Amino acid sequence: MKIMAIFAHPDDIEMTCAGTLANYANEGHEIIMCNLCDGALGGNIPRKELAEIRKEESIQSAKLIGAKYIPAIFEDLDIYQDKTSRIKVARIIRRVSPDVIITHPDIDYAPDHIITSKLVFEASFLSTLPNFDDDVDSIQPKSGPAVPIFYSDASGGHNFDPTIWIDITKTYNLKKKMLSCHQSQVNWLKKWRNNDILKKLELQALYRGSQCDVKYAEVFKALKASQRVRALKLLT
Repeated sequence: MKIMAIFAHPDDIEMTCAGTLANYANEGHEIIMCNLCDGALGGNIPRKELAEIRKEESIQSAKLIGAKYIPAIFEDLDIYQDKTSRIKVARIIRRVSPDVIITHPDIDYAPDHIITSKLVFEASFLSTLPNFDDDVDSIQPKSGPAVPIFYSDASGGHNFDPTIWIDITKTYNLKKKMLSCHQSQVNWLKKWRNNDILKKLELQALYRGSQCDVKYAEVFKALKASQRVRALKLLT
């Protein structure tokens, strides 16, 4: 299968679902990691320079599981739930033609996360309609059921009621290595907010693991709607 993770910022994927992506990769599935926002507001380095740093960090993280990386198409806090943005995201999804999409829940703490979640929902449906955009019909024309979506854990687990627990005990160290690629954030967040994101990563994985009697886990909630449900196991 093609598994596509579409999140707002560099490091969001690593914080939430990298262990599950590593599980998929170990089983031979194709992984695509996509950030919609450039992360340039996440630090005190000049924005253009920081955007390039964070892009390179994401590329290095993706390489650890053999994933393809698709870089940002929006600046931080400049992503909107509008027609233009919906078409841009739909084009990306159509080109990939994934079997599964993982993204933010729409209740997370950051505006970019919430809008990303809503855009992914809208764009993943739009991408299946053959006449939505002539520019991409020749690339990957497609019609049919919309792609199944799984919403990942919210930051800190706040206000997120999961329905699926995935054991990532065997891939947790790889998940941590992937997040460690984002040194611009590891260092800056320690100084700015005294926020040790590597420690936070472990605490959340341990907490979710304790709920299902494994050491480390990630959690998800499937979008249950017509055309989005498949009669087989998709998360691994």
